Amino acid sequence: MRRSARSAAALLAGALLLSGCSSSINPLGGGVAPIRQTVDTSAFVPSASNPDPSKKIKGITIAKYAGALHVAGDVRVAYTHTPPFGGRHDQVWAACNGVVYKKPVRSENMVHSTEHGAVWIAYDPARIQGNDVAALAALVQDKPYMVMSPFPDMPSPISLQSWGHQLAVDSVTDPRIDQFITALRANPNTYPEPNASCDVPSTYFDQDDPPPYQPAPSAKEVDGSKIVKETK
Repeated sequence: MRRSARSAAALLAGALLLSGCSSSINPLGGGVAPIRQTVDTSAFVPSASNPDPSKKIKGITIAKYAGALHVAGDVRVAYTHTPPFGGRHDQVWAACNGVVYKKPVRSENMVHSTEHGAVWIAYDPARIQGNDVAALAALVQDKPYMVMSPFPDMPSPISLQSWGHQLAVDSVTDPRIDQFITALRANPNTYPEPNASCDVPSTYFDQDDPPPYQPAPSAKEVDGSKIVKETK
């Protein structure tokens, strides 16, 4: 019986290898994350002749935003996209060197992280749960310029953001997730502050107790003081 179990395990491992699949330990605990197909992203590596390969990703949204438009911690921004991916943002960025936040984080801080070159994976906790969350976390955990958080009531189950770029997908197995990360993570051609750090002193931003998420105010609520427009 013991030998049969070992043989079955060996056959399973061989089948996974031959099928081109990969699995990963759940970084949030609870066993093995769902198997994701290995994705060839070589066509999405930035180069001098192709500075923004994300333009080839089907369904991507690209917009131009001016950088360095900072607001204080008690000011909210009337963002026009959900989640936001550019425009005014908090003067302090969210820690974004492979951080997986378990609770929704203030958007103004997360947008600043994308200004520093991070890719932000957001997911709707009502639709993406359990092992699906673990599969996304495996793409982020301890990886430079990657950050992830739940984001309630999103239009799509999963949304990826970098500065001026957004991609909505329905499944954790969508290969465009890998394409987006390859094309845009710390790509100096696509964000305003190349070489900016994703680390932040805890006295300014506590990643274990970050500022909580609040839904973006509407354009009608803009008062130019405590609630401001996304852009000038």
